[in-house]
Parts: sequence; structure tokens; C-alpha cells
Amino acid sequence: MEDVWLEVGFGSGEHLLDQARAHPHVGLIGAEPYEAGVAKLLSKLAEAPLLNLLIHEGDARDVIAALPDASLGRVFILFPDPWPKTRHHKRRFVQTEMLDALARVMRPGAELRFASDDAGYLAWTLERLLAHPDFAWTAETDADWNIRPAGWTQTRYEAKALHGPPAYLCFVRRDKVTA
Repeated sequence: MEDVWLEVGFGSGEHLLDQARAHPHVGLIGAEPYEAGVAKLLSKLAEAPLLNLLIHEGDARDVIAALPDASLGRVFILFPDPWPKTRHHKRRFVQTEMLDALARVMRPGAELRFASDDAGYLAWTLERLLAHPDFAWTAETDADWNIRPAGWTQTRYEAKALHGPPAYLCFVRRDKVTA
């Protein structure tokens, strides 16, 4: 495999499956805690198995903790549960500690792609990523976060835009030597 990518919380696996098909020389790991989502993806794979896709039914934190340093070239966190109530913000996946863990497993130059249709979670994520010394935002114009990147399959959930228009963030893992 040329590279390894991780998708956190792949839902029913639409995006993950399309990435695996489009990039047969990239190993993809999908982590999803909900059995129904894993079952949907497995039913699609039964029709056309892929050798470059691994599925973890469980928390992505377990996968991240088990990965060696600098082993990932891309991480997708797409439309995670926003946990909108203030008392639940501690449950959000994007936390400073999680960004530390991701920085450890992402090699310099690796991409972290985040998308949300929840303005509150978007602001939360931007605040944490912009403050984190290991990540740099790649956006140069507003189109960079308002338009879905090329090669990004729109999922059924994304199309619903339940909380508002989606935003697409891309950060890169800085090289600690040059940061």
C-alpha cells in the first residue's frame, strides 16, 4: 500500500467505500461504533469486496491508540455528532487531547479533513485546530471551506444538511522541525 487513511465514524460507509474504490493502492481503515452502519457497509462489500479496506466496529480512539507514529497520510472526520448541548461538549470527538493523538499518528504533510453542517461544532473545531501547533489550515479563500473538495462523495446525510449548509475544512500536519 502506498499510504494509509482513516475515516472516523463512517456512518453507512458511502464516503469510505468510494475512497477505497478510487484509491486501490491506499489502505483505508474505517471506524464506526454503530452496528447498523457497519452492517450497511458490509452488505455493500458482500457484492464487491475490497482488499484495501479494514473495518473497526468500535471507537476510533482505539484504532488511533494502536497505530504507530506517523503512519497515516489522511484522516476524515465527516459530519460527527455535534453534541450541541453545552453539558455534552466533552463528548465531541474533536478535543485538544484527540488532536494530540492524531498529530502523533499523522505524518508531516498528512491531511485532516473535517466537515460539518453544525455551525457550533464548526466554530469549536476551528478554535481547537487553529490553536494547535501541529496543524495548519490550508484555506486561502472562502470557497476553500464552502465547496466540497474534488473527489469527495456526497453522502445521504450530507445532502440533508440538517443543521445548515455544510462546511469543509482541510488542515495539514505540520513538520515539527519547520513549524
